[in-house]
Amino acid sequence: MSQQEVPIDSVQLDPAIAMRAVRGRTIGGALAIIGLMIGVYLPILYYMVLHWGAVDDYSHGFLIAPLAFYFAWERRDRLRGIAISGSWWGLIPLGLGVLALTIGRLGVELTAMRTGFILTLIGLILLLLGRKVFEVLTFPLLFLFLMVPLPQSLVNVIAFPLQLTAASAAVESLHWLGVPALLEGNIIHLAHSELFVAQACSGLRSLMALLTLGVVFAYFLQRGTAKRVIIVLSTIPIAIFVNAVRVALTGILAHTYGEEAATGFIHDFQGLITFFLAFVVLLGEARVLNWINPSFGVLSPAAGRASS
Repeated sequence: MSQQEVPIDSVQLDPAIAMRAVRGRTIGGALAIIGLMIGVYLPILYYMVLHWGAVDDYSHGFLIAPLAFYFAWERRDRLRGIAISGSWWGLIPLGLGVLALTIGRLGVELTAMRTGFILTLIGLILLLLGRKVFEVLTFPLLFLFLMVPLPQSLVNVIAFPLQLTAASAAVESLHWLGVPALLEGNIIHLAHSELFVAQACSGLRSLMALLTLGVVFAYFLQRGTAKRVIIVLSTIPIAIFVNAVRVALTGILAHTYGEEAATGFIHDFQGLITFFLAFVVLLGEARVLNWINPSFGVLSPAAGRASS
């Protein structure tokens, strides 16, 4: 009995297998294009990493990309069930990213070029993979903006008011403790010495680090958008408060033991103590919010990931 030949073009592939093949090629192509984009921005990213290492205010930048990757990775199950369908809306952030890169190149403006990288990444994901994929990855992508150092012109504008606030609050605390102190701008005059509240003591470093911590803290341990927003926004006054405590503590040490007791290792150790204090205040705030609205309590990390 001869075997009947079946024309090749009459064989129909399983639709599910065909769809997975098309999906795989689309994702592979998108990743290849994103890889090329990263190659274009690689020198910019390299010098940004050097900036993190050179300026202590942005040392938290080393944690941002790994955390963003983790946030994206834990969404992998949701991403598997999403249909890939590119969106022309991606041209808007993509165009803004290219414009930021161009302006940054022409004006040697590092912040614009670094921001352009994130905008371009957002644009490519939206353009090649679609709106639904972007919606799932919105938080990890926006989280990347925390790794971009602020322009120095903006730092100068922010830092000086923070210096004055820290100095003023510290002097009030010293008066309350019975320590004689006179405030002149950002200089605190003590009985036998004086303290200069420099830009490095403005609290900007604590603010940037605590803001990052607040975002991560709210993401893992809180449920509900309103409570998460409150936690993140509260990091600003908390950072200002703990920095004032640090300056006041420095003043007490200088008044009691001399200027040498408020410098070097002791000064750096104070930073660790006050940052721990900020974390305790943040944790206490979360407990209060949960007490006010117990129906949206603190979650375990696993539960938080499931509800995100």
